[in-house]
Amino acid sequence: MSQNVALKVKLFSAFSHLIRLQILEELRRGERCVSKLVKLIKDASQPQVSNHPICLCDCGLVNSRKEWRKVYYSFADLKVAELLKVVEDILPRFLRRLKDVSKLKGVRRQHA
Repeated sequence: MSQNVALKVKLFSAFSHLIRLQILEELRRGERCVSKLVKLIKDASQPQVSNHPICLCDCGLVNSRKEWRKVYYSFADLKVAELLKVVEDILPRFLRRLKDVSKLKGVRRQHA
């Protein structure tokens, strides 16, 4: 595998976790602190939510800044928000090609 492909795998793996993707979606609306993300992301505890922005920072997708006791997160590059928008735009076409939800589950198992 080329280094370029390996880097793409690392980049897309950052998008492959439900909580990380929800965090990225929230950051499309602007800078957020962890306490705000915890309130916005349903069905996830504070520890679950608070660990993922660190991962996104490590991947270079998100920047952080500390203001007193709070850490605020924002996109490191606005192209990340653009990428999420592109995915949003192609998602309806992708879903139309699926005959049922079980095919989506099958794709996940094959590539997991």
